[in-house]
Amino acid sequence: MSIRDWPAAERPREKLLEHGARALSDAELLAIFLRTGVAGVSAVDLARQLLLDFGSLRALLEATQPDFSRRMGLGPAKYAQLQAVLEMSRRHLAERLRRESALESPQAVRDYLKARLRHEPHEVFACLFLDSKHRVLAFEVLFHGSIDGASVYPRQVVKRALAHNAAALILTHNHPSGVAEPSQADQLLTKRLQEALALVDVRVLDHFIVGDGEPLSLAERGLM
Repeated sequence: MSIRDWPAAERPREKLLEHGARALSDAELLAIFLRTGVAGVSAVDLARQLLLDFGSLRALLEATQPDFSRRMGLGPAKYAQLQAVLEMSRRHLAERLRRESALESPQAVRDYLKARLRHEPHEVFACLFLDSKHRVLAFEVLFHGSIDGASVYPRQVVKRALAHNAAALILTHNHPSGVAEPSQADQLLTKRLQEALALVDVRVLDHFIVGDGEPLSLAERGLM
């Protein structure tokens, strides 16, 4: 049966307009993105099958272009549309964060860092550079690979902080395993960077670790 033949209250688009996007399942949201199904398969049923094939909505969103495009009902055009949607989301979160103080909008910081780092297949280390009122100046990925004391160079972090004329910053890195618990190396690195940046009067406000759930704050844990 075509979605057009469903009761209006059960159609994903009408349901979204009536109750908001949060009321929809992953399959219903994906069906709206797909717009149409394939021969004999509705957009919702196709969305359900794709979620089963990929294992989760996150896995689908983070799929490579070749893996994405060889699935039923998908292709390069859909992949390009999806990447555009994801980038618009990241830019929206960045604009929202720039309008507010990072310290007064901790959820906005978490949402932005999660959007930027959660999909990375390998560890990356980045900084959110802030002005004296803790408004965002820039976000930069500075290092790739295993994050430990040997792979993150305080001198480079200090150099970039001075280049942005930052008064403060927020450190962040991801754990591709999905487990955001801080390691001993994470804590030692944070301390080294705090000490190095203090020499040029730049405050380290927090260090967020991005995993599968909400980014973990070392400051909230009392670890810095």
